Amino acid sequence: MTTPRPTGRTTAARTDPAWWTTAVVYQVYPRSFADSDGDGIGDLGGVLQHLDHLADLGVDVVWLSPVYPSPQDDNGYDISDYQDIDPVFGTLEQFDELLAAVHARGMKLVMDLVVNHTSDEHPWFLESRSSTDNPKRDWYWWRPPREGMAPGQPGAEPTNWHSFFSGPTWELDEASGEYYLHLFSRKQPDLNWENPEVRRAVHEMMNWWLDRGVDGFRMDVVNMVSKDVAADGSLPDGPPLPGTPWGDGSAAYICGPRIHEFLHEMHEAVFAGRDARLITVGEMPGVTVEDARLFTDPARAEVDMVFQFEHVGLDHGPGGKFDPRPLRLTDLKASFGRWQAGLADVGWNSLYWDNHDQPRVVSRFGDDSPRWRVRSATCLATLLHLHRGTPYVYQGEELGMRNFPFTHIGEFRDIESLNHHAQALAAGADEETVLAGLRAMGRDNARTPVQWDGTEHAGFTTGTPWLPVNPDHREVNAAAQRDDPGSVFAHHRRLIALRHEVPAVAHGDFTMLLPDHEQVYAFTRTLGDVELLVLCNVSGEPVAVDVPDGWAGSGLLLGNVPGDPPGGVGELRAWEARVHERSLDGSAGAGGAP
Repeated sequence: MTTPRPTGRTTAARTDPAWWTTAVVYQVYPRSFADSDGDGIGDLGGVLQHLDHLADLGVDVVWLSPVYPSPQDDNGYDISDYQDIDPVFGTLEQFDELLAAVHARGMKLVMDLVVNHTSDEHPWFLESRSSTDNPKRDWYWWRPPREGMAPGQPGAEPTNWHSFFSGPTWELDEASGEYYLHLFSRKQPDLNWENPEVRRAVHEMMNWWLDRGVDGFRMDVVNMVSKDVAADGSLPDGPPLPGTPWGDGSAAYICGPRIHEFLHEMHEAVFAGRDARLITVGEMPGVTVEDARLFTDPARAEVDMVFQFEHVGLDHGPGGKFDPRPLRLTDLKASFGRWQAGLADVGWNSLYWDNHDQPRVVSRFGDDSPRWRVRSATCLATLLHLHRGTPYVYQGEELGMRNFPFTHIGEFRDIESLNHHAQALAAGADEETVLAGLRAMGRDNARTPVQWDGTEHAGFTTGTPWLPVNPDHREVNAAAQRDDPGSVFAHHRRLIALRHEVPAVAHGDFTMLLPDHEQVYAFTRTLGDVELLVLCNVSGEPVAVDVPDGWAGSGLLLGNVPGDPPGGVGELRAWEARVHERSLDGSAGAGGAP
């Protein structure tokens, strides 16, 4: 399949667009959102207490990260019961209360679906490991050691795959002498989707939640559920990873041979025949534009949109995620432009900077100094929200929250960071270099408590927070921003209103401008006779650029810097973002920010 060039005009398909094309999603990571009972851990009661914050922001959908019973090895992404609520977060009755309150405010609620793996404490896995002839043995990936090798012998693992959380993907079960597969933590064994009983059990669980009233699912690493298994049950080794005894097995589980079959089957078993209010989002590491066209083509009935990871890998250095390098704006434009073009006529984009797995964008791609934090946060938000796709706002992003100033490994909590630190030091790495990588890219940056006010613990809890509150909370908090028209919060509110009120934002054609400019990100969105010009100076230095003819005197729909630029439309102040509007039939644009 040939992907259109990203620098030309891409024409958006506009046949009966779904409701979520004009929607904005807000992700709640409950553990860090708000604590209602003083135990230092966020909970459903805390979400209930702050729903009006989300309604005031104007979002349409609340995505709730896992609140199911869990040993919390990976902060809830290791689920031990799919049909209940962990007591640390509340009760099923409280969840029903939250769901009703979300609906009462005109919003929808999406659950996190984690079905590539379960917890090793899930009853399914406890049965599976109880004996080699248990009926659920084949619900997971059990394999003997390599031929001619003894269980536990170095290199005896069934494949050489490296885990996302360091070390091998195989854990030895001493009782049976066999290994089970875990792409992530050893406490997150992978489900065997080749077994139709597993798929039926997942479908029944999903239907149970939809019948309860939830509005859809964000599906965790769902493109990994199909493994490239041979007829004899074996899985292939991957190419060696330099500097480790392990290999890269991703070719055997990223978009495996049956993934489209499995997702279509899920759609037919769970979503077909239900009303169109639902939304499905597949988190898909390693997915390509061509893959995404297939996954999100409505005619194929798989998922509505995907999370892709291309743009959040652009600042990874030769050593990977924890070896960051500065982002080149031209790389970002090439990536975003390719996805805008590739999904223009078929499928749909998800737009995001932050989530529970990514560092804070204002610290990562912006300038989080006191001078430029607000302006760079609002510039980056404008850049993202004006693309074609459904924007996602992660909790605290609407406040311009920064990365945490970690000073030592004892302040980190995330299993990925802790495992990487241990493995890197064991390999002889310099500790300060390792800490610098964790400080910049660690997932705990996104998981520090939301900063509600300037009081102790930022109004997150009356107890001791499970992860320290960022010390900047006395200046950066929701209470200080809610009534400030120049705040990051107010700008997000205007961006969300713009998407709701100006059809060209959601459905307009996309044309990239200045693709080779290293400082300015510029593009147009066109729908009928309405055209929008988006100009973003992604730097701390002023710049002047040539803009297409006809924009002088155009209406300013949205800007993040007060006053008119002294040099006209083409002059941009540091971290300035503007959205202009004109009518292609010669009449004046609507103008006026919402």
